[in-house]
This record gives sequence, structure tokens and C-alpha cells, in this order.
Amino acid sequence: MAQMKVCIIQPLYSADYERSEELFQWQLDAMDACDDSMDLIVLPEATDVPALAKTVAQFHGSYEKYNKIILAKASETAKRCHSILFINALYDSGKGLRNTTYAFDREGKVVGHYFKQHPTNGEVFKRKMDCDYSYEFSNPTVVEIEGLRYCFLTCYDFYFYEIFPNIARQRPDIIIGCSHQRSDRQDALSLMSRFLAYNTNAYVVRSSVSMDENSEIGGGSTVVAPDGRVIIDMASRVGMETCIIDPTKKYYKPAGYGNPDSAHFEYIEVGRRPWKYRPAGSAIILPDEHLSYPRLCAHRGFNTVCPENSMPAFGAAIALGAPEIEFDLWETRDHQIVSIHDSSLERVSDGTGKVWDYTLEELRQFDFGKGFEGAYKGLRIVTFEEILQKFACHVIMNIHVKSFNNVDPMDEDYLKNIIAMIRKYDCEKYVYFMTGNDTLMRQFGALAPDIGRCVGGGNARDLVVERAIEMGCEKVQFMRKHFSKEKIDLAHAHGIRCNIFWSDDPAEAAEWLDWGMDVILTNDYQRMAAGLGDRVKTGFIGS
Repeated sequence: MAQMKVCIIQPLYSADYERSEELFQWQLDAMDACDDSMDLIVLPEATDVPALAKTVAQFHGSYEKYNKIILAKASETAKRCHSILFINALYDSGKGLRNTTYAFDREGKVVGHYFKQHPTNGEVFKRKMDCDYSYEFSNPTVVEIEGLRYCFLTCYDFYFYEIFPNIARQRPDIIIGCSHQRSDRQDALSLMSRFLAYNTNAYVVRSSVSMDENSEIGGGSTVVAPDGRVIIDMASRVGMETCIIDPTKKYYKPAGYGNPDSAHFEYIEVGRRPWKYRPAGSAIILPDEHLSYPRLCAHRGFNTVCPENSMPAFGAAIALGAPEIEFDLWETRDHQIVSIHDSSLERVSDGTGKVWDYTLEELRQFDFGKGFEGAYKGLRIVTFEEILQKFACHVIMNIHVKSFNNVDPMDEDYLKNIIAMIRKYDCEKYVYFMTGNDTLMRQFGALAPDIGRCVGGGNARDLVVERAIEMGCEKVQFMRKHFSKEKIDLAHAHGIRCNIFWSDDPAEAAEWLDWGMDVILTNDYQRMAAGLGDRVKTGFIGS
């Protein structure tokens, strides 16, 4: 079958929850109005919540009342009309409700699900829906029916255009958009759908809701061809519209002098420079605020097998699944930022003197592969930027910014340089600053309030929790012999996470985990990870 008759349905939406029954019945009547001339029927997002649910109770009330009815009607309609039908409603995963697009075949059977990949903050935090899957790596969903490949976006998903090239790689024929955009301009909604179609070489069939027949926002249910041509745009009209498409028809454009015609995404792919973009891909872990606790932090990297504060130490820990690493920063004479624990060079290199007495180029002349029977001979000092270049967003970074003492302020240009480097590599959500210098901690709070801060021991090791509360910091890092379960409980009562510096003994660490410790710094990552097993989380996606 080369040609298909497509039907998009656009219901009226209301912020008045009392109209739910009326609006829900309209959707049922609309499906009753479908007929067997239609090959593809698409309805919008949240058909089982037909009016604005202002409370969680109303949201669950709509689900309980309407979900089974609307899905049964969708199945019956698909079978009666001998049509392929897509509809969005809630789905109980066993862990909670998911925003889900259901695919029905012509016999009325569910042949696939698509779970919204970018749940809104309201879905995550207010309605407490099951969104765990959205923090895991996955390829775009493809449902193949009668030889045609269907991909999906749901409402908010349309705004994340970085996913479009990955969808294009799936070679879709039709992209189904069950949507609920209620506040964006219709010309903007049309632009997004056209951009999607053009970038994936697929038809876009999007169904949304009308805010009012005269509204210039929301609505915009549409059918767009692979060349970006709009076939249907319902604007704010309530009802259904149909058109004929040939889903096998693609758009191929000139791809430069002497090259054969190609799809737009193929033309783009040959010139792609992924290192120019934000960090992305399967190596990215969850940001600090979403990554699970308790966890281990590889102190100065995996420093029992590699020189501390070195790329081999960091890489070994991350490759083994360390979700977090710790390292130290100092400034060189020429204002470069390097990772080394001591202010002096003698313990970790063949150099002498203070790190700030040398330029970076001069420090590069020293051998930082000291020890380990010469296995790392010739290792050079590592810069902060080199760490970020290789590991940004692949691990949480506990950054110990070293200061000359625990009282005096630091040069703000130096601190701004650190912050600028973090922002350059899009790493704000994957790092936090640790220091025992309260003056420095307040400086970071003023210069970069969006980046996490962790209060270290400093000159008041027994008062880290009280200091963190006073300065509004998110974490504390206890020193051994300077904490108790009561201190941990006090921190948790104020929403503060607790690190302990440090342990290489699994039995000792297990006791601290029983007390509620969130992060245990360790020099011996593999031994500790193996000894603690499932009691600690790793940085692997889905773990």
C-alpha cells in the first residue's frame, strides 16, 4: 500500500476540571466518527486527563476513571475501522504511571509503547510519575507495522532537537507526535514540526489540543511531508481532518557539487563535528542531583594502582564504574590550573619547590610518574582543562580547591578561571567545590551560586554541619574521628549530603553506610566496590 489516508483529531481542552466528562465524551464521539477509509488515526497526549488536573488527586482521579475506557475505545476503533491508531494515555509500569503513546494495529491489538523521553518537571516532581527510564541510555523507539517504520515524540520531546539526528538514523517513515503544547505560538509549533520532518526525511503526524477556536497559541495539529511542506495545519480548529500521503515518498536534495542527491540528515552527517557540541552519548551519567546514593568517590583517582591526580588514575576509576572522583587544584605562576595535592613537588615528582613557583611549561619538564616501579615513568602533570576534556559529564567531580590556609580569601580571577572552565565544558551539574576555607566557600557561593559546595574540615572539623547550614551548602566532608551518626542525622535533617574522608576497609565503610553516610572517599576503588557490592551505586547507566 503506497498511499495512506491519515486522520488527526484535535479536541478542545479546558483549565476547568469540571468539564472533564464533557471533553472526554467528545474524544469518544470523535473516534466513533472515524471510518474504514482511514488507514492512520492519531489522537493527542493525555487523552485520559481531558482537562487540567490541578492536584495530584485530580490527576489520579482522571486516570482511574478514564484510562481503561479510552484505551478500550481506541482498540475498538482501530479494529472497527481497520486502521492503525496511536493514542497517548497513562501506563502503570508497576513503579508508577508513565506518559505513554500506545500503538494499535488494524486488529485493535497493542503492538508497541513509546514512553515520553523528556518528562516535564511537573510530571517528575509534582505528579511523581515513573520517569526513571528517562535517565537511562536508549535508542529512539521504533514500531514497525506493515513494513512502515514509526518513531515518536511526545509534546516536550519536540523541543530537544539534538535527538533528531538519532531518530533519522532509524530511517523512519512516519513520526507520531501525541502532543499537549498549550502555551507556544502556532507558528513556532509548525516550525518545529517542519524542522523535524526535514531533518529526518519522514512524515510528521502530530495531534494536539485546541485551547479555544480563536486562540493563537496551542493546538497546531499538523501533517508535514519530508520536504517540510505542511499538508494540514489545524491551527485552533476543534475536530478532525484527513489527508492522503505516500509514506514511502522521501525527499532527496542536492548534496553539493558532484555529489549524488541525499536526504538532508545524510548531507549533514558527512560533515558532522561532534566535538563542537555539548557532551552527549552513552558515556554520560546522571548529574549529581539525580545520581543515586550511597556511592564511592575515588580519592585522587584510583591511586593505589596509578599515580594520584593523574589521567591514568582517573581513567581507571571511571572505567571500573566509579561514579565520583576527587582531585586537587593549584594555580601555576602563569595562572594555569593543575591537579596536584601538595603545594610542594617532591613527594609526587622529581621536581622541587612549590607548584606556584613554576609555569605550566616548566612543570611539564618534571616526571610525575614517581613510584610504581617505573611503570608510569615520564608521566606529566595534568591540567584541569585536560581532566574536563576527557571526563566532563562522565563522572561527578569532587574538586578540592587548595588554598594557602583556611582563612584568607583567594584571588577572584583564579576562581573565575576555574568556574569559566567548568562552564566551557558544560559541567556545572557534575561538579562541586570542596574546601575547609569558609572565606573561599563564600566566594564560590557569590561567584557561582548554581554550582554545588561541600564544606570540609578546615580549622573547625567538628562543626562542618553547622558551618554548611550557615553558608547554605549542599554537602559536608567529614574527617575521620570528627563525625558521628548524630552529625549525619543533623545534616540530613537540613537536606545536606555527607562525605567521609576516607576508608579503604569495606567492613569499616559498611558500618558508616549503616549510619547513613552518602559518599565514602577511597584510595582503593576496586577493592571497596567489590567488598561493598550492591550497597553502593556505580556510575554505569541503568545501574
